Amino acid sequence: MAKRRRGNSCGSSRTARRIKNAKSNSLSLVRFDRNDYSLPTEYAHRDVIAVGSLDRVRIVADSRVVAEHLRDWESESVHYDPLHYLALLERKPNSLDFGKPFEAWDLPQGFGALQRRLESESGSEGRREFIKVLRLLESHPLGELSRAIDRAIDIGALTVDVIRILLQEGRESPAKLFRLDGRPHLQDHHIPEPHLFKYTQLLTCENDYHEEA
Repeated sequence: MAKRRRGNSCGSSRTARRIKNAKSNSLSLVRFDRNDYSLPTEYAHRDVIAVGSLDRVRIVADSRVVAEHLRDWESESVHYDPLHYLALLERKPNSLDFGKPFEAWDLPQGFGALQRRLESESGSEGRREFIKVLRLLESHPLGELSRAIDRAIDIGALTVDVIRILLQEGRESPAKLFRLDGRPHLQDHHIPEPHLFKYTQLLTCENDYHEEA
């Protein structure tokens, strides 16, 4: 009897990939499979590796993934991630209005309200402050920053330092209540009430001490 040939289960479960050595250009774009994909501006003019799977294009530099995009199976398109260009905004703040990477950037309403308030009150300095707020997206999720901005607008504290504090407060876990459910050995334990009169006696003694001194 002929032996039954086993299928290669490992090979069938692998995701098809294409790996290509590439170089980013002056616009911080990498060409892969007839499309351009952005990566952070600090990696412009660098040799990188582009890895394409069925649904993603990942760009690797310095042995780590520095950019990831949905893969485009058409051709001659440019795919920007606005976060890749935030560092550039601090040197060229007007690019926020005219730069290609930011043309289709759909941010929550609070961002626009904050930008208008800052620019109305402080002009170009207000714009720079808003760009500093945008750079918080490099280390915080969009939803968290959006809630912090809404809170800052509510309290009328429109600075990046305040928004940074509000971000931190939003991440702090509220104190949990200690419950006796499931702890029958503690339910009969009696905690005596504090004797407040003893505290009053201490204050009286302290006042008498200061008067004698």
